[in-house]
Amino acid sequence: MNMWIPTEHEKYGVVLASFRGTVQHGLPLEIGDTVQILEKCEGWYRGFVLKNPNAKGIFPCSYIHLKNAHIKNKGQFETVVPTEDSVITEMTSTLRTFLQLGLDLVPRREFSMVDPDEISVTELYRLMENRQRKKETPTPVSTHHLFVHLKSLMSSNLGEDLEVFFFIYDSRENKPLSERFFVKLNKNGLPKFPEKTERQCTLFVDLGSGDLRKDVYIVVHIIRIGRMGAGEKKNTCNVQYRRPFGCAVVSIADLLTADSKDDHLLKVYACNTESDWSQIHDNIIKKVNSRYNLSGSNTGLAVALQLLHGDIEQLRREYMVLFTRGVSITKKLGFSDVIMPGEMRNDLYITLEKGEFEKGGKSVARNVEVTVYALDADGQILKGFVAVGSGEPGGDEYHAFVLYHNNSPRWAELIKLPIPVDMFRGSHVRFEFRHCSTKDKGEKKLFGFSFVPLMQEDGRTLPDGTHELIVHKCEENANLQDCARYLKLPFSKSDLPGNNQTMKGTKESLWITSFLCSTKLTQNGDMLDLLKWRAHPERISDSLSKLKEIDGSEIVKFLQDTLDTLFGILDESSQRYALKVFDCLVHIINLLQDSKFQHFKPVMDTYIESHFAGALSYRDLIKVLKWYVDRIIEADRQEHIQQVLKATEYIFKYIIQSRRLFALATGGQNEEEFRCCMHELFMSIRFFLSQENKGSRPITQTQAVFLQSFPAVYGELLKLFTVREVATFIRETLGSLPTASQADCPLEAVKLHCIAKTVESQLYTNPESRCILLPVVLRLLQAHMQEQRDLIMCAHILTCMLSLLKKNDTEPAASEEVDLIVESVLGVLLRTILEIANRPQPAGPTLRPQVQDVTGEFVTCLLALLRHMKDRHYQQLLKRFTSKDELRDFLLHIFTVFRILIRPEMFPKDWTVMRLVTNNIIITTVLYLSDALRKNFLNDKFDYKVWDSYFCLSVIFINQPCLQLETFSASKRKKILEKYGDMRVMMGCEIFSMWQNLGEHKLNFIPAMIGPFLEVTLVPQPDLRNVMIPIFHDMMDWEQRRSGNFKQVEAKLIDKLDSLMSEGKGDETYRELFNSIIPLFGPYPSLLKKIERETWRESGISLIATVTRLMERLLDYRDCMKLGEVDGKKIGCTVSLLNFYKTELNKEEMYIRYIHKLYDLHLKAQNYTEASYTLLLYDELLEWSERPLREFLSYPMQSEWQRKEYLHLTIIQNFDRGKCWENGIILCRELADQYESYYDYRNLSKMRMMEASFYDKIMDQQRLEPEFFRVGFYGKKFPFFLRNKEFVCRGHDYERLEAFQQRMLNEFPHAIAMQHANQPDQTIYQAEAQYLQIYAVTPIPDSQDVLQRDGVPDNIKSFYKVNHIWRFRYDRPFHKGTKDKENEFKSLWVERTTLTLVQSLPGISRWFEVERRELAFFVKDYIMNHPEDGDKIVRLRELIPLSYPAVNRYSSSSLSSQASNEVSNITGQSESSDEVFNMQPSPSTSSLSSNHSASPNVTSSAPSSARGSPQLSDKRKHSRENCLSPRERPYSAIYPNPLDPAQRPVPHPAGDASLPRSDPNISTPDKVVKPAPSSWSLDTPLSDFNGKCPPVPPRPPYSGSPAKTTRSQSPVMTLRSPQKTSAPPFTPSPTECQSTGLMSNSPVLSGSYSSGISSLSRCSVSEASGTENTPADHALPNSASSGSDELIRRENKTPPPYSIHERNNPRRQIPLPPSLSIPPSIDAPPIPPKPHQIRRQDTEPRRPDQFPRPRPLPRKVSQL
Repeated sequence: MNMWIPTEHEKYGVVLASFRGTVQHGLPLEIGDTVQILEKCEGWYRGFVLKNPNAKGIFPCSYIHLKNAHIKNKGQFETVVPTEDSVITEMTSTLRTFLQLGLDLVPRREFSMVDPDEISVTELYRLMENRQRKKETPTPVSTHHLFVHLKSLMSSNLGEDLEVFFFIYDSRENKPLSERFFVKLNKNGLPKFPEKTERQCTLFVDLGSGDLRKDVYIVVHIIRIGRMGAGEKKNTCNVQYRRPFGCAVVSIADLLTADSKDDHLLKVYACNTESDWSQIHDNIIKKVNSRYNLSGSNTGLAVALQLLHGDIEQLRREYMVLFTRGVSITKKLGFSDVIMPGEMRNDLYITLEKGEFEKGGKSVARNVEVTVYALDADGQILKGFVAVGSGEPGGDEYHAFVLYHNNSPRWAELIKLPIPVDMFRGSHVRFEFRHCSTKDKGEKKLFGFSFVPLMQEDGRTLPDGTHELIVHKCEENANLQDCARYLKLPFSKSDLPGNNQTMKGTKESLWITSFLCSTKLTQNGDMLDLLKWRAHPERISDSLSKLKEIDGSEIVKFLQDTLDTLFGILDESSQRYALKVFDCLVHIINLLQDSKFQHFKPVMDTYIESHFAGALSYRDLIKVLKWYVDRIIEADRQEHIQQVLKATEYIFKYIIQSRRLFALATGGQNEEEFRCCMHELFMSIRFFLSQENKGSRPITQTQAVFLQSFPAVYGELLKLFTVREVATFIRETLGSLPTASQADCPLEAVKLHCIAKTVESQLYTNPESRCILLPVVLRLLQAHMQEQRDLIMCAHILTCMLSLLKKNDTEPAASEEVDLIVESVLGVLLRTILEIANRPQPAGPTLRPQVQDVTGEFVTCLLALLRHMKDRHYQQLLKRFTSKDELRDFLLHIFTVFRILIRPEMFPKDWTVMRLVTNNIIITTVLYLSDALRKNFLNDKFDYKVWDSYFCLSVIFINQPCLQLETFSASKRKKILEKYGDMRVMMGCEIFSMWQNLGEHKLNFIPAMIGPFLEVTLVPQPDLRNVMIPIFHDMMDWEQRRSGNFKQVEAKLIDKLDSLMSEGKGDETYRELFNSIIPLFGPYPSLLKKIERETWRESGISLIATVTRLMERLLDYRDCMKLGEVDGKKIGCTVSLLNFYKTELNKEEMYIRYIHKLYDLHLKAQNYTEASYTLLLYDELLEWSERPLREFLSYPMQSEWQRKEYLHLTIIQNFDRGKCWENGIILCRELADQYESYYDYRNLSKMRMMEASFYDKIMDQQRLEPEFFRVGFYGKKFPFFLRNKEFVCRGHDYERLEAFQQRMLNEFPHAIAMQHANQPDQTIYQAEAQYLQIYAVTPIPDSQDVLQRDGVPDNIKSFYKVNHIWRFRYDRPFHKGTKDKENEFKSLWVERTTLTLVQSLPGISRWFEVERRELAFFVKDYIMNHPEDGDKIVRLRELIPLSYPAVNRYSSSSLSSQASNEVSNITGQSESSDEVFNMQPSPSTSSLSSNHSASPNVTSSAPSSARGSPQLSDKRKHSRENCLSPRERPYSAIYPNPLDPAQRPVPHPAGDASLPRSDPNISTPDKVVKPAPSSWSLDTPLSDFNGKCPPVPPRPPYSGSPAKTTRSQSPVMTLRSPQKTSAPPFTPSPTECQSTGLMSNSPVLSGSYSSGISSLSRCSVSEASGTENTPADHALPNSASSGSDELIRRENKTPPPYSIHERNNPRRQIPLPPSLSIPPSIDAPPIPPKPHQIRRQDTEPRRPDQFPRPRPLPRKVSQL
């Protein structure tokens, strides 16, 4: 099994062609995308597109062009930085911008646009595909080239000229693969001729794919030119010797992975012993360290190496600069892998291997130097024909390097002799040996020579191989002047006669290796004998037999001469040599099938057309071929016969050409004889093809061999036979094939290939022959498609067949052809497409890339076939179905296939032309088939599945992105409308027509089709809406008839709208469509008007209104989710949607889903406290029971107890992370009680320890008190849930006003900052802009008893100061009357405003909307509405003068009014959050800038307040806008106890609600709707009770808690622990009446005239501790009116559903009997009440007997 391997160097690339990603784990790519590559496996990469790093997948390597890049942070989180030029980067960005414009791919043929209506669909697909994608299996490059550029040799001990030789060496075979490249360096190690770049650069050409191996190296030999010893001193001797210097090697495989553009610095090594020089590169490769060492620590060879791919002509085009400036070509030894005809080469390579010499009377060994000369027949030296290597011109002689004192030198030096062919005969090579003395002035003394002739007398050249040459004694140069004298001497010891022992016994010898690379000369005697057959007739038989043994390169050298020889023998001696000549001809033909010689096929074709002259040869060729075919059945061995059949194509070419020559020469004689012979030949062929395997003779394989070559014969037969005759030959031949073959038989695949070549042939394009061939082609094709075999080839055949059909061909033959194809393959084609589309695809590397194209090919075939079908064809098609079941299956298949065709991934997104053609064909076909649907599947024959499939197809068709003309440019839209019309309207009309025919069967599609039809109705096409809206009304009418309501319609609409958002369809276009839902019901006579005329008017309007409100929230949610970072806007949208699903729609599952989405958002933003409150919403829906719950979201299937336990632990953990340990303690206690009840002491211990750790953290760890800020969002440009509302936000840690302001302005870049704190007027509310008003506010804690109690640590007080806060205040200084210039404080007043929130902070959001504003001080309205506060107001007026000394201590820049503190708890007139107050204007001194913009970072859970405040009873109706209102949520220690029903002065029926305030289109009376009460909300009234509040969170009571009235209560438990009934709750509360105290030192906001909003900050008026001094006479007002007024003022404040309070014993109990219940006290409580009582709404609590006994309501959460 292949493994994915992390890539080392392949890290970054650009996509060359779009990839659909249809394989498993495939990553879709678009052309021009940049990708980062992670892993690689067998031609596939795994990685991601840089613009979307989260989506990882696999893609083919051939689609990626690798680029250089720097890798940062290498490893799991590595990133790549492209190393691109700035200009390239800018160009790429520009091109990518053009690509993102949505430009379509235009089909072109030879640069001209093609009209898709004028060509076949299959041809259109091929044109689009060729322009779109690069082939996934490109032809591998078989030829490679190595570019070498020598820069310099760096060494510290230079001083002599150097010669550097490069060559490619195969260490496996121990032989060089190429010639040598020769560069001369000067004494400084630099090129000697720097101006001649061709002497420094070379291209090693014609490397095969097999040469790019690890064991193939680039070897560099360095020779110095100078003294014998490197360290010798200079003397008078000027003689220089070639001496070894060093060697370097590098593997070619290293170049495949290294950056080819970087220079390489090669280490240079030297021999320890000179005698090992010839093997130094081998020793370095094999790392035989004992035989070499570094020539110097600073020695290195700087070279540039680069591998290039492709043929040499391609390189000349791509690297024009390289060839222009000059580069030498270094050829490969021998021919390349592919030999091209016309290539001229005649190179003789001689390698000086070694020598053996005698001392010659010397006491030490000689210093032998070999000099090589090339001489012609006259003994003259051939000038310039001794080449040491490319890069330097050839010389007249060559001097080998000298090894010091070595009589057995080994050189292994290669030289090339490029001697012309005409000079080869008589030429020879002479080797002269001299002793180089280090004395006597460095004289070189001749002591012998050797020679070797280049061509023998019979014309054969010197054989390749090693030759041991004789060293002849010679001490005088004069003896060598006359070459005729020594040429008579023997030259090689192998040529010596056996009796010449003297010569054989001599010790001196020279070994050389010769190798001839020639296209004109041969060393093969058998080839020469064959070519000279007339000179030796007796050798013809032997020569013909030996031809098969001759190397192929020798045959192709003399191809024309060889063929002339063979046919000459055949003409003269056909009876004797016909069979052998035929076999030789077959051998040559098959030789050209070899990839090495395939380029010689044109040479043979040219020979047949122009040079072949065997006019009589056809008789013998037909005769021998028939003889072989007749022997196939009886032959035991089929190999030779198969070789004959492989050559069928060229045998027929010779037969046909021979017959044409004969007919031309004789005037057409013997025509009947020829035709008779051909018929007999085909009869033999048909007979052998009809045979099946018998015994051990593998006839099937022989049949396959013939079929492979048979289609190539068609064109030749047409030269002598008519089209119909040839078509008949082929039909009968192919029809004779056996049909009962096994599926795995290799003959089946070959049959299909033969059919494919037949369809592609010139013969099939002729209509006259096509009608003959079509039946047999369709028969074989149908059989393969039915068995799902060779689908790629089947698709190719169908494509070729259908591309020949003309669109407007009215000929009867063409119509019959379409009929035949429809009858044979339409059904199987549909099944094949379905099979391919539904087939699971294996993972990347195991899938053949071609499989991806099959679907596209078959789809275009189907489209092409349907396009050619006319009405007559459809009628005949429908008549062929013998039963309704067959027609039903056909319709289901074709509708399903059509749904596949219009999938977005079927074609690339820029193939708009192809998609439009496809849709036009689909709608045409549907129009034909809809009539059959009406006639056969209505009334008593109604079939739901077929009709459903039809409607689903229609809906998907209309909603295709490529048909949404509104998204196109005007010109593009115009062209589409002119060519095809609006196909959406056409399909919509068809839907309407079909729907009207359904009658009572419409009920089968309600509510299933409500969602799909709604999606169609939302398409912004007026005509389409006019057609579809009556269907919508019809559905409502039928649903009303059946069930009397719209519950199912409403549920489907809601589910569909939510799914549209989750599918990403909430873009700007859909925003406009959703906002136009009410107009949507207007264009066709208005649906709203239609509904108003119906009896079910009220419920219909309610349905529309509900959907409208949901869409407003869904649109805001979708827009927010597009943003990158988590901000308040996302959270606010989610809260708004969550509330809506709970309070208005009763969609429990959707509600819980959005709870978890909100939870995830909080975790991502690290809002751990808010995350805990959010998850508590789901926790409170569960009970401590063992009921099983199904798998839901990320929760496994488990019991309700287990899930609730998991939620508790998760919430506790988040409370801990958010440092909200007081809340975590309550949950710890409840969980501990559960563990204790189950005797799970292990977990009980852990929980108690966790609880204890929380107490320690409260006391030991520091917690920051957050700031609170009031934010107003004004203007119509804000989202629905923010528009014209004000919120209070809980700031982040360390976040002050300036930082908060900056954050908001960054999130709303287009917002305009308001420069004052005054309430805006109506112009701001209605402005088409965004206005932000921000200032700090001070929290008013409810837990005053804890804050005022002595001895409570500050760590505890700090928590209650900023948690569970409902109310906030801020002060605005202003001058009343005329400002006194001498004493500005005399007229200075402070206006205090108290803000009351809909929910307490912290909660499920950091933002909550302001529900009510209260203006304090001596306001007339306040005095009139609160006469009971008259005494307090008088007292306050008395205290005001006393505040002046305190005020004067502060400058105007930090003004703070003590009077403001003293009246901090006096509230004024109650007003809604959307009312505009007429305040005294204050100076506009805000430092906020006026223009900003971003994503809103606020939330809302309440309806819009764009209108005036409704009456008190109206406000009550909006309470369901808040998520989990007091009447609908479960009660526990985490949530406060809702108000006792007895305290509610205004009765409010359950379930009553109204539309959102943001809808200006519905009048106030119409906005009141009555949705059905929730079946899963817990609307249970609770009785009141009293208790005291300790300074620390208490343990939860076991019984008596009012929260338990929602469940069964146990009287035993209640009586067992009655004292816990009055146990204080978790959060202490303030007194019931906030006006009990007249003095307060709570911190207030102050501001200066100069600093404005930006300088609003907290400060203290006095040095007091902040505790409230409450006079005893005002502690508890007993006046009933006072309490009643206070409660009335709080009546429309929703209890805090998201704060932590007392948690009860969760075990189920039965309701407490009235006789055992303890009636609450009617009088006002003498001590501060519990937190859940702070929002009481009545002063006279009712007795328990006034209410029915509570009973548990049914729940729907058991499965969630």
